[in-house]
Amino acid sequence: MIFIDPPFWPAHGTLFSHLISDTSVAELHAFAARNGVTDRAFDLDHYDVPERLYDELIMAGAVPLTGKELARTLMASGLRIKAKYRVKSVGSVLERRWNALMPGHPELGTDLLNRWNEPHRHYHSATHLLAVLEALDALTERDIPRPVALAAWFHDVVYNGTPSDEEDSAVLAQSCLNGVVETLEVAEVARLVRLTTSHSPSPEDRAGHLLCDADLAILGAPDSEYSRYVAGVRRDYAHISESDFSKGRASVLRYLLALNPLFRTPKGRELWADQAHRNLTQELTALQASKEIAQLY
Repeated sequence: MIFIDPPFWPAHGTLFSHLISDTSVAELHAFAARNGVTDRAFDLDHYDVPERLYDELIMAGAVPLTGKELARTLMASGLRIKAKYRVKSVGSVLERRWNALMPGHPELGTDLLNRWNEPHRHYHSATHLLAVLEALDALTERDIPRPVALAAWFHDVVYNGTPSDEEDSAVLAQSCLNGVVETLEVAEVARLVRLTTSHSPSPEDRAGHLLCDADLAILGAPDSEYSRYVAGVRRDYAHISESDFSKGRASVLRYLLALNPLFRTPKGRELWADQAHRNLTQELTALQASKEIAQLY
């Protein structure tokens, strides 16, 4: 179901309500799209909607709750996102992490964050960057090799939902880092960024193992978080038709399931492998079922 609390939160000369689902982010996006709520109003687990839409959204089926009731409902749904992953919090956390990684180069960090926060990004956003860096923390006990950390910052910095995104990101990394770090490190960062195209590092490539495992950590997320990831990826590829997206997504899922191992580090396998296999298998089964149903009509 869809729920809404009363207009209470002031911003931009009006008051705002929160619009949530207790079922799935996909349901929330569908309801918002049907009722004229802009994509820009989405904040990871809810939409901020202006007071003028409150009555219309209730008429469309949103159930009114008090603010406290809505917060409890969102918490119980398993869809709530922790505060540190919200847009403003993500930006401040990433800014601190960049300045610790590359002191003396704040302007480059600002440029990268601006790219990660481009409005057309949904899953492949600054939130994903932070999640990759935190996955690297888990894999290395916070002692991330600098080329790996830099590759994380650059691995999706160019993102247009096209096959050239990884190569374009690697080229941008080379352009931005030339003269900033040593030539060999520039080359290593670019190599690692390109590796995220296939996620198949060689057996002796420890740096590649770390980056690929961290980038794929979302595959081993709990059910609600994985569902949010799938919905975000679909929105990133909104320019692709449903049939073409389903075909391409199924191909990606089969490729990932065929990787042996999917996670290259012992810690990555311990943390994410079993849940990832379940998530990927369930998503692929659902895609195949929806295709079979579509063929009946």
